[in-house]
Amino acid sequence: MAAIEETGNGNEKKDSNVRKRRISTRVDMTPMVDLGFLLITFFMLATTMSKPTAMSVFFPAKDADGGGQPIKASGVLTLFLGADDDIYYLDGLAADDKKAESSLKTTRPGFDLRNVIFDAQKRVRASKGSFGMQDNPLTIVIKPTDVSSYKNMVDAMDEMAITKTKRYALVDELTDSERKLLGTRILE
Repeated sequence: MAAIEETGNGNEKKDSNVRKRRISTRVDMTPMVDLGFLLITFFMLATTMSKPTAMSVFFPAKDADGGGQPIKASGVLTLFLGADDDIYYLDGLAADDKKAESSLKTTRPGFDLRNVIFDAQKRVRASKGSFGMQDNPLTIVIKPTDVSSYKNMVDAMDEMAITKTKRYALVDELTDSERKLLGTRILE
């Protein structure tokens, strides 16, 4: 608590020139520290910590015949997620195309993948007139392989959000031609 201390030795003579005693105050900060810790504890317990967030994914309704409209390979960027954060991609080609083997390229997640997506968007926009498609004609197909990790898939999905890609699909199975194309790259 607060206390008033008087300074002086008590041996002073009382004369006409009475000196005033110096009075100093000392404030005990212990209750203030206790109150600070109580407030910190209260706010830590009363607040809501960050909640885990989930990405909402919308699936299109299936047609009666079980399929949708076919997509031309020239409007598709296919990403194959491999081991060690490698991403193999085909830009504008199907896996069973004759040029696919020589056109299969490798990139890394993050800035490199982002540049691949932007380049594919530019390529498709340039040939948009021949497609007759809407505003965002590029479709990205993400195909995780057996050797890829969950982190790779999340990184690819993050790039879809960063590049504002509206049309993408997460496909969990590879076709026979894709397995043949990737060969030893997807072996464990």
